[in-house]
Amino acid sequence: MALSATIKTPLVSFTQPLGLYIDGQWVRGQSGQTFETINPATEEVVAAVHEATAEDIDLAVNAARRAFRNGWSTTAPTERGKLLLKLAELVESHIEVLSAIESLDNGKPLKLARSDVLSAASCLRYYGGWADKVHGQTIDTDPSFLNYTRHEPIGVCGQIIPWNFPFLMWAWKIGPALATGNTVVLKTAEQTPLSGLYGALLCHEAGVPPGVVNVVVSGFGAVAGAAIAAHMDVDKIAFTGSTLVGRRILEASAKSNLKKVTLELGGKSPNIVFDDADVERAVDWVNNGIYFNHGQCCCAGSRIYVQEGIYDAFIKAFKKRAAANVVGDPFDENTFQGPQISQLQFDRIMGYIKSGREQGATVEVGGQRHGEEGSGFFIQPTIFSNVTPGMKIMQEEIFGPVCAVQRFSTEEEVVRMGNDSIYGLAAGIHTTNVSRAIRVANALHAGTVWINNYNSLSPQVPFGGFKQSGIGRELGEYALSNYTQVKAVRMLLD
Repeated sequence: MALSATIKTPLVSFTQPLGLYIDGQWVRGQSGQTFETINPATEEVVAAVHEATAEDIDLAVNAARRAFRNGWSTTAPTERGKLLLKLAELVESHIEVLSAIESLDNGKPLKLARSDVLSAASCLRYYGGWADKVHGQTIDTDPSFLNYTRHEPIGVCGQIIPWNFPFLMWAWKIGPALATGNTVVLKTAEQTPLSGLYGALLCHEAGVPPGVVNVVVSGFGAVAGAAIAAHMDVDKIAFTGSTLVGRRILEASAKSNLKKVTLELGGKSPNIVFDDADVERAVDWVNNGIYFNHGQCCCAGSRIYVQEGIYDAFIKAFKKRAAANVVGDPFDENTFQGPQISQLQFDRIMGYIKSGREQGATVEVGGQRHGEEGSGFFIQPTIFSNVTPGMKIMQEEIFGPVCAVQRFSTEEEVVRMGNDSIYGLAAGIHTTNVSRAIRVANALHAGTVWINNYNSLSPQVPFGGFKQSGIGRELGEYALSNYTQVKAVRMLLD
């Protein structure tokens, strides 16, 4: 069972690591088992990757603990920052390989894959700049005491990333953890293991010390992921994925060592278009809000509310725009929407489309497989109208290129409708009235509100959810608090 393989793509050929990266070494899994990763655009096998079990997680956690104790936690912050900056440069210099991996393993169109890689490099560079700027306070209570606080690293961080943005989420997790002096055991999604392993190769090249970053993969998240969540020597968990699995991680934390937990979970985000919006511009952003990344986006604007005065014009323009989206080969530079990640996800989305029809909604465009069966997991961009709030397609996260459009009359009504969800990850507002934009943004229960745009992210701006969309924040200065703990020192002066 090889630890690497040469992979050829229409963009570039490269050597792909296939083993587990533990303590600075490429190793086989203790079980000796491998599992296959599938190209969702062709349904063909890309490679067989070594599988991690609970025994491998033990080895990775032990390596991370040694690295934490033996110097990484006390490495000068400027040195940690330099390593992150070097890693960012390496990511940028390998953009074509990393983009090809994302297009091959995930089905991302090349333009989106390249954007993800550049964003990942920006995130690593951003946290490289933060590494020597994390500090506490001095607190004046009375002349007899010197009081100060320290922001210290938490320790070994278990990080579990999703399949929809594999390498970008790798960077979102690695950046703040390393900047603040923690060590990492990161598990990739079983559907998309390749870019995370390639990232470990770049960590090695950048000079990240052995054990500081460990990357494992598993064909079954319930094995390796559960082992990380329950491990008594993991101090913190960072998870991005479904709300259901997030609940299990919280439970595992409570039953083990009460490890700190941050969760970025599901969403069913409202995207609101008011009468005074520029319809053509709003349509472009709404289209991006739902069909970006094949609709496989936790913050997708899948509940679209359009004020009654422009409803008919909006539907007409939106149908035309959605039908123009190029669906197909991820390696075609003109492709906007690639395949769904797997047969399982394809079937799940088609089940929601069937449910929408059965519950009386109207399919305005799409609603079918794109292409022939056996030639990739492609679904047509789909718009439902004539929906009601209680329909499954309005309440449950579909995680695919399917949206539902509902009309509304007043601002008060649409705020109530927008907040009618167990989720609260994101929301969108389209209006030329600045006062209304701010008023509605303040009233919506969402961690991110986009005004006259959608799905725009920056490493400087925090991202995370209200309600059942999660706990804690990714990105920005806010993410640093997820990876440090505050120590208060109170010294009596002579």
